[in-house]
Amino acid sequence: MTMPVTEATPLAVTSWWFDDAMAYDRSPASPSLNGRFEADVAIVGGGFTGLWTALLLKEKSPGLRIAVIEAGLCGSGASGKNGGKVHGYWSALPGIAATLGPDAALAVARAGSKAQEGVRAFATAPGRDVWWREAGNIRVSAAPAQDVKIETAIACARDLGVPDSAIPLSPQDVAARIQSPVFRAGVFYPEAANVHPARLARALRRAALEQGVTIFENTPMIKLDRGKPNRVVTPSGEIQARHVVLATNVALASESEIAPHLTLFSSYALMTEPDPAALEHMHWTGGQGVADFRMFVHYFRATRDGRVLMGSGSGPISHTGDNTDPSLTMDRDSAKRAVVGLRRLLPAFNNAPVAQVWGGGIDISADRLPFFKTLPGGTIHYGAGYSGHGVNATYIGGQCLSSMVLGRKDDWTSLPFCTRRLPRLPPEPLRTMGGRVIRASIIACEEAEERNKKAAWPVRAIASLPRAFGLKIGTR
Repeated sequence: MTMPVTEATPLAVTSWWFDDAMAYDRSPASPSLNGRFEADVAIVGGGFTGLWTALLLKEKSPGLRIAVIEAGLCGSGASGKNGGKVHGYWSALPGIAATLGPDAALAVARAGSKAQEGVRAFATAPGRDVWWREAGNIRVSAAPAQDVKIETAIACARDLGVPDSAIPLSPQDVAARIQSPVFRAGVFYPEAANVHPARLARALRRAALEQGVTIFENTPMIKLDRGKPNRVVTPSGEIQARHVVLATNVALASESEIAPHLTLFSSYALMTEPDPAALEHMHWTGGQGVADFRMFVHYFRATRDGRVLMGSGSGPISHTGDNTDPSLTMDRDSAKRAVVGLRRLLPAFNNAPVAQVWGGGIDISADRLPFFKTLPGGTIHYGAGYSGHGVNATYIGGQCLSSMVLGRKDDWTSLPFCTRRLPRLPPEPLRTMGGRVIRASIIACEEAEERNKKAAWPVRAIASLPRAFGLKIGTR
């Protein structure tokens, strides 16, 4: 029995991941902030970035008084909604090399490898059940038009002297790992894992509390007064702190200093009910994460209890970077595309009911790389631009932001994530209105290519505009 997404299907506010994590982690919520609290560092946001930053600050400077505030419960936002695929930047080498040059691309990819070690060490520590499974990631061509991207990935890795980071897979190699009637050749990236993202976020919360970090949940920031000290104002209190770290993901798109460099897309994902027999039928028992080569990518992975998560990065663009835009979480057409992707790419799961569907905003920078910066004045720091790939990158963010708070010049703060000049996005209303037209055209092109056809030439022309204007975002 299938469960298609219809107008009557409820889209979940939280994710299947978060609901499962809260059933597993029955610890009570941390109290809300009431009154005034003094800290050396106030961190706004209790997701991956904020919690990694808190833990790494404690590791580097144990005596610091650190307070984290979270508008809801830790892990209930983007950190608990993503696909739980943990990998760095080896698969992004072609784009990064074209943008920043080969040396910077290799520096970024090697930083991702260090981050992978850090996440692995935390996730596999005794007593942490976060479903860590390290089996690599596969990118597959699911249409003839996607084949050229395989050649580009392999050639780039070879030319940069790291051929083992991207291993070509023949159609037979792909089928031996995951069998589908639409999969063609692919690329295997050895450095990748899967994790239960919400359980990881909750484990980070527990570790932070154990290290003496103060956490206030159900405590949104309503105002930030910059000064000496800074004041983080909440509905029932305030935190006074010399340093503030803004780790609020899509909410940063409303900050005037950050908005020119950030736009908000959205991604929708579903989780099926368990069907281990279908995984066996597909030969997909190795635990690899998988994604196709669309620009609006399908990303998918299996869970240890035989479910499949299927995500589609084709959700709407919010209006003028508004992170409260309901289309980021309640767009049924995007939810349906995730279901269509499941049925087309993994037909062995055609009889598996859909357990839950959800959507969420993703913060995308103008060059598709995250950035970690300090606002004028030197005491307010932030991280943004994860593009939906935050499990690995937020560890990098935690390292960069913790070193920035401490004023350290080290290997982390010397990375392009912190030092590059940020490109700007087109101004409004061109950014939103133009982006929406281009998005619709790219979706039409990619859906036509999956039928081995070409979209009408005006649609193809519109879809090619970002590349024609030299943009790094929205390019196919």
